[in-house]
Formats: sequence, structure tokens, C-alpha cells
Amino acid sequence: MVWKYSDKTQKLFMDAVQGKEGTHLGEIKDADGIGEHGSIACGDAMRFAFKVRRHETDPLQDIIIEVKYLTFGCTSAIASSEALCALIEQKEHTPLTALKISNKDIADYLDGLPDQKLHCSVMGAEALEAAVIDWAKKRGVDLRPYGINIDRQNLDEDHGKLVCQCFSLTDTYIRRKIKELNLHSIADITNAIKAGGACGSCHHSQGGLQDLLDEVWKDNNNTSNNSNSNNTQTKDKNMSSSSNEFSNDNNQVQDQTKVEGENKPKLSPYQMGKKVEEVVNQKIRPALARDGGDMEVVDIKDNIVYCRLKGACRGCMGATMTLKMMVERLLKEDVDENIKVVSV
Repeated sequence: MVWKYSDKTQKLFMDAVQGKEGTHLGEIKDADGIGEHGSIACGDAMRFAFKVRRHETDPLQDIIIEVKYLTFGCTSAIASSEALCALIEQKEHTPLTALKISNKDIADYLDGLPDQKLHCSVMGAEALEAAVIDWAKKRGVDLRPYGINIDRQNLDEDHGKLVCQCFSLTDTYIRRKIKELNLHSIADITNAIKAGGACGSCHHSQGGLQDLLDEVWKDNNNTSNNSNSNNTQTKDKNMSSSSNEFSNDNNQVQDQTKVEGENKPKLSPYQMGKKVEEVVNQKIRPALARDGGDMEVVDIKDNIVYCRLKGACRGCMGATMTLKMMVERLLKEDVDENIKVVSV
């Protein structure tokens, strides 16, 4: 499917993947705040990082002086990441004032996004919040007075009932996003957070998306006479658990992966081929297909997997990023950490 993007969105995307001066694709060494949001299996993932100029006595007056990101995703995901960085750079933001940048601000900066791509702007806003939480922990800042509990770490989402099997989203998370983003239909939910965007079985199932919408807005109507200040306070508290969907301590995850890798028996060439085929068919190709792309494995020699991108991915300026951030990463995690992916 060919999406209709604004000229500004297309330019930001092209400039970013070409590495033009003034763009922000990359990593920051010794970043003061790092946050992640999304899932490669779902087709979009983002890591956002920033560095601050530290105030001598008051961390709340730290000023963000550098921002960068790594994003796997389509044109809108990369352009939304660039937009977020540009919005932060427009003035001297502290980490807390940067939190005022919303997904709507990002979409507006891009001169709009297709409804089906609004989730990309949400991803950026939530990755930013995760990075601010990381900064607060490092600087010893208590965010609870600002309605953000840095110790919560998505416990509600983890312990909720799984509603959308395809994107692993729970009722607690979906309910919170319905309120936070003012979503009023199943299409609104899918466009904003992807829930219900694949098989659709959760649309009208018991406890599914429609039931959650009815529940949220029924409750909202029953409490509509509450003061505006109470509503604002509740909304602020709901900010506490966004954007750490897959961002546990990276060092701990890497150490665990290393130990597990040491205990794995070496795969034979046949076993390697079957395992690669399984990961490609079950995880990689479905993710690419959501944006009209596809991939085939051409050959496997030792630990080198030769791949060919197809469909919308073929010739895309972000093809190299797709191979490294998605294909190679998933094959390293699920098959062999020594795998290298080469495009042919």
C-alpha cells in the first residue's frame, strides 16, 4: 500500500536515512536519558536518547542539549522521530518541559499523518517519556509530585488481561490509552496503538476493544461532573507507565542472552536453515507485510544470511536500517548471536 505523506514528512525521512547534517538518527554515548517504545515484532520500535547540560544545584533545571534516536519502522516512524527531535530543539527544554510535547504536536509538525500511521507519533511521545523517567532515576529526581511514578514500570500492563494477541496489548494498557488519547472507536484505537490491526478477533470479543470503549466512556459519563482539576490530575497520573514496553535494563538482558548462548549447542547447517526460515516466516515477513514489504532468504553460508527485500521494502532508503535493526537483530536473538545479514 502506498501511503499519502506530506512533503515535509517525506523530506524529513529522506534527509534522515541519507544522514544529512542536522538530522538525528544515531546514538549518544553516555546519554543522560534513554527510553524505548514499541516492538520489532509489531513492526515499529524506537529508542530515544538525550544528553543534558547539568545544573549545578537543581536537576529540574537541567537543559536538553542533544537528542538522537534509533527507529525501526516505515517512513512515518522515522519522520515522527525526526519531528520529536526538532520540537525539542526549538527551544531550551528541560526534561520535564519536553514532556509537554504530545503525539498531536508531532503529527502537526509533519503537516498531518494518515490515520493508519498515527501510532508512529504516539511511539515517539512515549519513548520520550521513558527517557525522562530514565534521566530522573539517574539524577535522583522524584517525579511523583508531577504525576509520574518512576518505579511503576508498566506493572499494570504486565498484569492485565491480554486483549490483542497479535500485538500483546493488555486491557489495562488499552484502557489507559483510550482515556489519554481520547479514542472513541475501534478504528481510533487501531490507528493510535495498533491494537486490533491484524486478525481483528479482539474487536467485538468479550472484554475486547468495543467492551473497553463502552466501559471507559460509560465511566467517564458517570463522573463527568468532577472538577477539571481532578480530571487533569487523573490524566497526569496515567502518564506514569508509558513507553517501557520492551526497555528493561539492557545490560542485564545482554548478560542473560550471553549465558543462554553459551549453553546452546551449535546448530548444524540444516538446523540453522530451518530455524532461520521459521523466524523469517513467523516474525519478520508479517512485520514487513504491514507496510507492503516482504523478504526472502537467498542463501546461508556459515553464519552469513543473504537476504533480498521485496515489495515496498525493495529500493527503500531505509532498507539498510531494516536489515540491521530488524532482520539481523531478530536472527541474532532467536537463532545465533553470530549471524550477519547481507543484502543481495
